[in-house]
Amino acid sequence: MAWLIIETSCSLIGWFFLYVLLCHLNSVGDYEWNCRLVTLIHGILSVCVTAYIGFIAGPWPFTHPGTENTSLQILALVLSLGYFFFDMAWCVHFRTEGPVMLAHHTMSIFGILLALGLGESGIETCAVLFGSEITNPLLQARWFLKRMGRYDSLAGDVVDLLFILLFASVRIGVGSRMLYCELTSPKPLFIVKVCGVAIYTLSWIFMVDIARFACRKTRTKYRRWKERYKLDDSNGHAVKVK
Repeated sequence: MAWLIIETSCSLIGWFFLYVLLCHLNSVGDYEWNCRLVTLIHGILSVCVTAYIGFIAGPWPFTHPGTENTSLQILALVLSLGYFFFDMAWCVHFRTEGPVMLAHHTMSIFGILLALGLGESGIETCAVLFGSEITNPLLQARWFLKRMGRYDSLAGDVVDLLFILLFASVRIGVGSRMLYCELTSPKPLFIVKVCGVAIYTLSWIFMVDIARFACRKTRTKYRRWKERYKLDDSNGHAVKVK
């Protein structure tokens, strides 16, 4: 346990110093801009490491939930644990996130601590991290496009579409299969299964919000297209009259 505290502290300090370094090198961007860069870096790094664990190093999370943690799984979990502690503290300090996102961070921290403390279920925890972070780069790209004033463009539409498709297919589709395997397997402890249900439920809360956003954006796009079509049609009619 002492080594776990030391490793997590080193991870937290590492993410904090990366943030400080970005603030020093990128003085043009504000605090949130640089924090988003840290979030982007963590998302890419976490996805790469957990993908290697799940697809190459093994074991396969759908068939071996509740197995003993490997050193690589522990490394991935500690790396993300330090980041979530950093980002949670940053969000609370600057008050940039609502209760749903804070609940997501809290559950992520608790789930990782649980897997590390028990010494097992690291493989499915890494799988959950992979599914949670795979949409992160698109989420950050959306924010950066908004900040640069380029969100209302084809790039913004592509990012939104890819984010919705990836979230629905991975976090809901694949996540449903992962939860089923977790609940039907006799190996994972009951508390681990409860944590899995809680995180899956939170994913559905996000999914409902995303679906509402997609409907609003589609209606807005359609209304703008209809107004533009009417305007073009009236202009064409005016030209014919002349």
